[in-house]
Amino acid sequence: MTSEVFTGNFTQQEPIPEAAIAAAVAVMRSGRLHRYNTLPGEKGEVALLEEEFAALTGANYCLAVASGGYALGCALRALEVQPGEPVLTNAFTLAPVPGAIASVGARPVFVGVSEGLVIDLDDLQVKISETGAKVLMLSHMRGHIADMDALMYICNGAGVAVIEDCAHTMGAAWDGVPSGRHGIIGCYSTQTYKHINSGEGGLLVTDEDEVAARAIMLSGSYMLYAKHTAAPPPEMFEKVKYDTPNVSGRMDHLRAAILRVQLQNLTSQVDNWTARYRVVEEGLADVPGLTRIVRPQQERFVGSSIQFLLLDWSDAKIEAVVTGCGKRGVDLKWFGAAEPVAFTSRYDSWRYADPQPLPDSDRVLRAIVDMRLPLTFSLEDCAMLARIIRDEVATVAQRA
Repeated sequence: MTSEVFTGNFTQQEPIPEAAIAAAVAVMRSGRLHRYNTLPGEKGEVALLEEEFAALTGANYCLAVASGGYALGCALRALEVQPGEPVLTNAFTLAPVPGAIASVGARPVFVGVSEGLVIDLDDLQVKISETGAKVLMLSHMRGHIADMDALMYICNGAGVAVIEDCAHTMGAAWDGVPSGRHGIIGCYSTQTYKHINSGEGGLLVTDEDEVAARAIMLSGSYMLYAKHTAAPPPEMFEKVKYDTPNVSGRMDHLRAAILRVQLQNLTSQVDNWTARYRVVEEGLADVPGLTRIVRPQQERFVGSSIQFLLLDWSDAKIEAVVTGCGKRGVDLKWFGAAEPVAFTSRYDSWRYADPQPLPDSDRVLRAIVDMRLPLTFSLEDCAMLARIIRDEVATVAQRA
């Protein structure tokens, strides 16, 4: 066992690029922060961001909004999900996902999780059959992408519309198809701990004319929808503008200006995150009692966090690992904790959702340990993190 102590900060992100700061200053000097406050013939930063993100993902349409959670709720409203309607989602996700479903008065129905930390496709089929649900809000939780070919085969066959929560998969892909482009709508986050950083923010993409028009009206476009350039033709707005409520959640030019610069570097940032992930993953090989997550060959993931399982360990032993690592500067989050802590919580914590027991998934959820990998960490830092985790897991595993 080593005596190493890590001194890095797990919440310290990279600084905003100088070019992005300059773009933000230019917006502030203009005084025109609101997305529709543009000069004649001027698109503005938000519309340009939407064009660029649509091009990056290969989507017909894109809408920039106030947060990833807003994008999820907007997606449900754009699909005209009704109060009381069942909406399927992962049992392993973060609170904003069932929160978005509850926000429109719909009923979250949780689908089990596999040991690969993706949605259980067998349970998905069962839940579709049992509930008659016509919408799946699929969370690519912590960057893990299910077999999207198999999932879409199931959902298309059952007439289930898929909304992809890509908060952790911007820049990722399944078998060459960008994350967010299998379902009818893809939703992304630009919150500080995501892959491009504006503090808060979100993006929504779709190829569907009417869905895009409804989302734009919902976001608070008033009758200024013609200022959206990554948008469907005007006649689609004529069809929906009188019966689509304004649920304002627009993005402003200041955040868009910051994001446009970062978007140009997304591919290299993805590579940098995944390099760090691979160092930790390799460092955790062959640790007795620790299960690494197998990443499918078809998956191009973004390694901005890493998870491992301590399957069938007692709560006390898992807590001992988390505590031991914490004393040595390694900030682990345990999704199996009985009470929500920081951003971690489980489906049985969301009592507004009236969750049903999922005993097979509970075994997995109880075992999930999570660690952020900010790009402010070097590869050498990541190797040290793995050594400390190895030490602490081995120490606790040897106890009676």
